[in-house]
Amino acid sequence: MIYTKILVLLAAFFSMEGVAWFTHKYIMHGLLWFLHKDHHRKATYGFFERNDFFFLFFAIPGIICIFSGFSTMNYLFFAGLGITLYGLTYFIVHDVLIHQRIHFLKRLSFPYFNALRKAHKVHHKHLNKEDGECFGLLFIPRKYLTEAGL
Repeated sequence: MIYTKILVLLAAFFSMEGVAWFTHKYIMHGLLWFLHKDHHRKATYGFFERNDFFFLFFAIPGIICIFSGFSTMNYLFFAGLGITLYGLTYFIVHDVLIHQRIHFLKRLSFPYFNALRKAHKVHHKHLNKEDGECFGLLFIPRKYLTEAGL
């Protein structure tokens, strides 16, 4: 029983990469570009960006699942936990390691992180919503892994 719940947690976590990719490519670089564009262009309104509102799109389903399944520790709880852990991972990788928005870690130099940074840099070379590439976070194109020595 606990193994099934752990599988649900892992499935939710890894499924979020697909959800994040789809949302980033078709919603952030589509209909809601007006919220995301300050992330591609240097924002001047302080620490936060309009783009930071997107965390709500991902946090709300996780919170709802956690609260819905908390009393019985059912599968919804573990799905919500997987969604939330992906959100924490996204924050650490994207905002802390890649963009250095919180400066307590200097650049780590591991091949996988170097490949992540390269793919993200390629994504940010496009200042407009069109012609984007590398919309994922954790699963990146093989060529960047190969360039990094993996």
